[in-house]
Amino acid sequence: MAPKRPKGAGAFPKAVESPAPARPDPDALYAALDLGTNSCRMLIAQPKGSGFHVVDSFSKSVQLGAGLERTGRLSRSSMARTIQALRICQQKLKRNKVKRMRLVATEACRRAKNSRDFIRQVKRETGLNLEIIQPEEEARLAVISCAPLVSTKTEQLLVVDIGGGSTELVWIDVSTVPRRDRPAAIMRLHHGFHTVDSPFPAAKVVDWISVPLGVATLRDQFNDVEDDSARFALMSWFFEENLADFAPYKDEQAREGFQIVGTSGTVTTVAASHLGLKRYDRTKVDGLRMTSDQIDKVIRGYLELGPLGRRRDPRIGDDRQALIMSGSAILQALLRCWPTDRLSVADRGLREGLLYAQMSADGVLEDGPF
Repeated sequence: MAPKRPKGAGAFPKAVESPAPARPDPDALYAALDLGTNSCRMLIAQPKGSGFHVVDSFSKSVQLGAGLERTGRLSRSSMARTIQALRICQQKLKRNKVKRMRLVATEACRRAKNSRDFIRQVKRETGLNLEIIQPEEEARLAVISCAPLVSTKTEQLLVVDIGGGSTELVWIDVSTVPRRDRPAAIMRLHHGFHTVDSPFPAAKVVDWISVPLGVATLRDQFNDVEDDSARFALMSWFFEENLADFAPYKDEQAREGFQIVGTSGTVTTVAASHLGLKRYDRTKVDGLRMTSDQIDKVIRGYLELGPLGRRRDPRIGDDRQALIMSGSAILQALLRCWPTDRLSVADRGLREGLLYAQMSADGVLEDGPF
């Protein structure tokens, strides 16, 4: 007896369609939050062309790292101030219905013994998931945010991000990249500082360093020095000593074809003072180029003002008068090592880098340089 043919044998199976990948929403809002040693700052933005349009922002000095140098821990009062600021951020995120975000913490949380407890407390009280990022990623994000400011004539580039608790320096060689492609080659470093196979011209990271000294931590180390000028000089030389392991420190750099891009409150404040602005104006500061001599003149002016004069200066104010001097000490040390006729001022940094990286990964940037 012939075996029975199984029911359905020989029939063509129904085609199974794999679900199409979800198309990115060009109207979606993205957020980036940077919780540093001194400040809590957030941007909410919408992709626009090859960049983005900021729809909401937040910035507050929370001094999370106050006392950290002495105790190795985040204090209760610092954590309370910070959580209060983060609640405002959470309200803004909810009101704007933001789904895509990265909320990062840097040096203070990297160093504090109780930072994990603090991260859990933030989650419990605000619902926000803070992520502690490592120095290399912090430096990389600062670099890509500054890429649009890189001159096509630049062959050697130093990107400097002066934070509250640390300072990141990245030295990049773009001499082998065609001139018109140099800013885009810098942008592509968001993949990592190590060279990867790519059909595009590559920027080479010669060296990078994260110095655990920022405007707050450097100020705290020399708080016991009463004389204003002596404290400034000590801070500047102490910072330079911490550059000894940075490879380019050993080489003299010609000014031609060399550019520094500086991103920090220190650099933007120095730029505002140089321009003589009565009130800070980002449109006049971001992208401004200054020479070493112009910066040195502003810093000497700060020293002549003294603590009281700096407090009365509307561009500095009471909260920042001590921080501007520790930041200026760092800036002076860098320019002593590498004088330049082209220091580009960047009113941008970690938050912008976080936004670029997220939007690039989602494919919502038009003709983006990534």
